[in-house]
Amino acid sequence: MKKSLLALTTAGLLAVSGAANADWSATVNLASDYTFNGVSQTDNDPALQASLDYSRDNGFYAGSWASNVDFGEDTDTEWDFYIGKYYQLDEKFSLDAGIAYYTYHGASHSDDLNYPEAYTKFGYASDMGQTEMNFWYSWDYFGLGVDHYIAMVGHTFTVAEGHDIRISFDRSLSENENKYAWDGKNGYNHYRLEYLTSYKGFDFNLALEDTNMDIDTADSRVVFSVSRTFGL
Repeated sequence: MKKSLLALTTAGLLAVSGAANADWSATVNLASDYTFNGVSQTDNDPALQASLDYSRDNGFYAGSWASNVDFGEDTDTEWDFYIGKYYQLDEKFSLDAGIAYYTYHGASHSDDLNYPEAYTKFGYASDMGQTEMNFWYSWDYFGLGVDHYIAMVGHTFTVAEGHDIRISFDRSLSENENKYAWDGKNGYNHYRLEYLTSYKGFDFNLALEDTNMDIDTADSRVVFSVSRTFGL
């Protein structure tokens, strides 16, 4: 399943590479920490990340994203692939659905961590800002054959031109805590408050986040990142 899904995703990227009217972009991001739902993936250290993305006017998109990681063993790189479609349902409602595949590298056993994930994201735009309801599901989380769910609600609003605030809450849940658990529990909560702005082509993000877990890699922290996106 892992190899066939990765091959399918990669084939999708190759298939669209020759399409007409393609919109390609690349993003480079430097972050003080790489946190995934509030849990550091770099052992509380900085991360250098990059992505390559393709999109079409009909909402179809595909891409690849990579970052350094540190799980306390020899795995040192995460390299992800994704493909999906964005629908603007009307002036206010939107839907984004797709599938992603997470791969890990650096040691002979790293690919044992590879796993697929399906996602659906609902958006609602109003005079109060942008509201999100997002869901992720994996049937083989970190290659352990366990069902894993993430549900998130978020809201972004503008405080001044070029200055936004985003508030989000998400919960991660494992269907089998004997196979995968966080701090001895089958689920945890994550809270994040972000300030977003841009300056001379650079995007800045300053976030305060925390979880209800009592572990060093998921305690309260401030995460700062700066990124630049280039059209290709």
